[in-house]
Amino acid sequence: MGTRRRRVSVIYFIAKLVKWDDLLMEIINNPTQVEIMKAAQALKEGHLVAFPTETVYGLGADATNEKAVSRVYSVKARPTDHPLIVHISSINLLDKWAVDVPEYAIKLAEEFWPGPMTLILKRSEIAKDFITGGQDTVALRIPSEPISAKLISEFEKMGGVGIAAPSANRFGAVSATTAKAVKLGLSRYLEKNDKILDGGLCEIGLESTIVSCISMCPEILRPGKISRIQIEQVTKLKSPIRARNSNLKFSGDKLKHYSPRAEVVINESAKPGDAFFALAEIPTPTGAVRLGSPETVDDFARKLYEVMRLCDEKEIARIVIIVGQTSSMFEAINDRLKRASHSGLL
Repeated sequence: MGTRRRRVSVIYFIAKLVKWDDLLMEIINNPTQVEIMKAAQALKEGHLVAFPTETVYGLGADATNEKAVSRVYSVKARPTDHPLIVHISSINLLDKWAVDVPEYAIKLAEEFWPGPMTLILKRSEIAKDFITGGQDTVALRIPSEPISAKLISEFEKMGGVGIAAPSANRFGAVSATTAKAVKLGLSRYLEKNDKILDGGLCEIGLESTIVSCISMCPEILRPGKISRIQIEQVTKLKSPIRARNSNLKFSGDKLKHYSPRAEVVINESAKPGDAFFALAEIPTPTGAVRLGSPETVDDFARKLYEVMRLCDEKEIARIVIIVGQTSSMFEAINDRLKRASHSGLL
């Protein structure tokens, strides 16, 4: 009888611990304007706020608060020389963060902001080393997702000038495209006054296109939803994809990145027991475990990270992903999968 009571007590204690862990951060579903204002105030007080964007979820901190930004690096286990993206509300704040902004960068901002494009520019005095990774450049973008837009706007009304926000996941791991993924990946590292704003599944599901604007022509460092063709149409300039001799550091530039625990295999035959992800038109190999059948390229991108996370949840050792398409969006998808499947260390 005594042994049984001890077991019950242990189970009860564990349950209490689980509930307490849930209280370590606040998850706010479909946040109201008042709740968004409270989240903005939390940022001003030096806390962290995870929030949805149209690309992936970001882990935000006051971009001028070195202590808060250092917590972002700590929570993510991110190298401190790896620069962050500063999220702002208006193109009018470009001059606050950047100097010597070229005309073509202004054209890109006017055409694609708010939206899934990050511009790398020469930094102003407000962009400190703890944001830029010690580089003379700063990465900026204006997200279009309504919750993120309201959060940034409210933060700026309180005197803030930008929210530094890398993806809300451990460094090198699969980016979070749902609030649940943020919680599963980061809850043990967050604190009681940190918050997670839940806006559902991200619309795009892949990180922003990153464009370097520090030379005579724009240079694409990371492909995304906004394509090279679109960039060239707006700027009337050739836009090469990252020069091989470029030493510029930027988000997602590691050879191994966006990686689940499972082995990621691209465009190969699936074996029995493998996880499998491909467009709906491609049949499931015998014995493979199908994790998704998107009808369109955009839906493929939107679900890609969630499928890789699902593979890990099911404890499947290998996932085979069939791409085999040519389009600007598949260029971005291939970039992520190439890094996810890399066998090197993070």
